[in-house]
Amino acid sequence: MKKISVLIFLFILGNSSAQESRKAYYFVDASYFYGTIAEHNPDIAHLITGHPTGLILGFNKKSFGFEEWEKRFNYPDVGFSLTYQDMKNPSLGENYGLYAHMNFYLFRRHLMFRIGQGLAYASNPYHPDNNYKNNAYGSRMLSSTYLMANYKKERIFEGLGLQAGLSLIHYSNADFASPNASTNTITFNLGLNYMLDHQNLPGYRPKGPNKKYTEPIHLNFVLRSGVNTIGIIGSKQYPFLTFSAYADKVLNHKSALQAGTEVFFSKAMKERIEYQAVAFPLGETSGDEDSKRVGVFVGHQLSFDKLSVITHLGYYVYYPYEHFVDQLYNRLGLQRKITDNFWVSLSVRSHYANAEAVELSIGYRL
Repeated sequence: MKKISVLIFLFILGNSSAQESRKAYYFVDASYFYGTIAEHNPDIAHLITGHPTGLILGFNKKSFGFEEWEKRFNYPDVGFSLTYQDMKNPSLGENYGLYAHMNFYLFRRHLMFRIGQGLAYASNPYHPDNNYKNNAYGSRMLSSTYLMANYKKERIFEGLGLQAGLSLIHYSNADFASPNASTNTITFNLGLNYMLDHQNLPGYRPKGPNKKYTEPIHLNFVLRSGVNTIGIIGSKQYPFLTFSAYADKVLNHKSALQAGTEVFFSKAMKERIEYQAVAFPLGETSGDEDSKRVGVFVGHQLSFDKLSVITHLGYYVYYPYEHFVDQLYNRLGLQRKITDNFWVSLSVRSHYANAEAVELSIGYRL
């Protein structure tokens, strides 16, 4: 899990460091939050005993349109966040998070939407003897995502401003370890922001006319891999391989549509079939079921220079063993262009709120 989160930061750092060197402008923000843990899974109902509180600290680099992609997305910010959350339950303990994030703006830059992805440390994860009630976190290191929607007013008094709104903080093992019920905290946050060097800020570079840009259809071939568990507490980690082939159609500088197919080879699923057959001999699993799956998917790629966000929605058309995960799946991830043909990505494949695998991928685009 540590390696996965380091890759997330390298993706974003690589994207920013590739830009032309020039004077940068920064601001910091700090927010206090108060909220509740959503009961997305009845298995965690016993862990919802109070209203979590905490802090979100952000360090942000502003953009002014020196790069064309910044203008297309209304001059977003990039930065890093630190979070502290008291879960208000002794079995869950406290969580500490480190994230890379981006801020997007609407309504004359008064509405800020932030998405952050990173790594969290759980102070009191599951332990079979000392903390068996915590079925949400199976390890100290967690994958974490947070979303923030704030009304923001900058430089009310010199460089000092105000922000307030809602946040959603998600913690999960991403099936690297079991148990993995995860938590989602919905919060109200209130905070301050301060613009450094606020007296010398440049103006935003004006947006030029929209120029039509498209590309012909391209084929992509992808190898995805990683490790996951069979979803049973105490189970080992097993490798998986996924081979994907899909076509993409670039619609403009921002968006591309995708459609393709993929074949899944999962050692964890094979072990799960064998486990179910032995543990429940009178059940529906014989042990002879095929562990392979074949899926078809459609997707979208949102591009920020060389970095992009991918979203896929897929369906297993060949799925002989239907008792492992749902037949409908989704994928969300970051993709980084290496050359004109090669790219790498980091993604999470899930079934509704149930994450099956973190995928490290390398792809070739014809």
